[in-house]
Amino acid sequence: MSASELDIVRRAYARQMVGLLGLASKRLEDAFAAVPRERFLGPEPWHVRHGPSGYVALPSNDPVYAYQDVLFALKQERGVNNGSPSLHARMMHAFDPSVGSSVAHIGAGTGYYSAILAELVGPTGRVIAVEYDPALAEQARANLAPWPGIEVVWGDGAAWPQGEVDGVYVNFAVERPAEPWIEHLRPKGRLVFPIGVAGRPRSPGGPRHTLRGGVLLVVKNGAEHPVRTVSPASFVCAEGRLAVNEEERERLAAAFDGGGVEFVKTLVWKKPVDPSRCWYATGDWALSYDPPRE
Repeated sequence: MSASELDIVRRAYARQMVGLLGLASKRLEDAFAAVPRERFLGPEPWHVRHGPSGYVALPSNDPVYAYQDVLFALKQERGVNNGSPSLHARMMHAFDPSVGSSVAHIGAGTGYYSAILAELVGPTGRVIAVEYDPALAEQARANLAPWPGIEVVWGDGAAWPQGEVDGVYVNFAVERPAEPWIEHLRPKGRLVFPIGVAGRPRSPGGPRHTLRGGVLLVVKNGAEHPVRTVSPASFVCAEGRLAVNEEERERLAAAFDGGGVEFVKTLVWKKPVDPSRCWYATGDWALSYDPPRE
């Protein structure tokens, strides 16, 4: 395909990812249409995820294959993919970073969704793209060179951001938000993160994925932050300091088994709560059914 023909394919894909979710956002569509996904999928052969059957190798790295709602493998052995564009469209619509804002992308992979976030915040905005895997971080640094407003960091997502930001966008599942995601978020800033129950590895030493989970949107507001469920979702689980915790996994599994996460209204941070009014509660944070009191 010529560059102009591929631009048409990319625009059609962007319109589908946004429109088929029932969303009407020209700004989000334009951001998806501006970023060439094929740039971020690695060397030949590309592999796409086909459910429980695993990955299938594509016959070639034809860029037109990139513009569908499928997962491309970035590191099969770790279960790391370039994730579902329609899910990220929904997450970014909820996240809604303003032009000129600063956001941290935690779990950036090779940088595709970091680039889309950069398109949303514009040339006056800033994106900090944090990736735990050194090889993926190096690829992201090369892939994102055309976006000068992006800083790529090789590091543990539990430690970032290290300064104040307007938004935090997380690309893997956790059983609790990392402290900097809350503490370093400016007032009225937004945090989008997947929360989920980690399943057993599919192979010895292999990655964990969520058995049950969803994406939450949190708005910074004192110690009681408004929260809502964006979407059910399955993600690869955190590594490093945010890796799975057996005790909290059992509590979280019981909460998901009981249902009702869609009725959660508040994330309470480092403040006493009434556990009977919470969908899920630990010693220092909780997801409460009651609206914020601050």
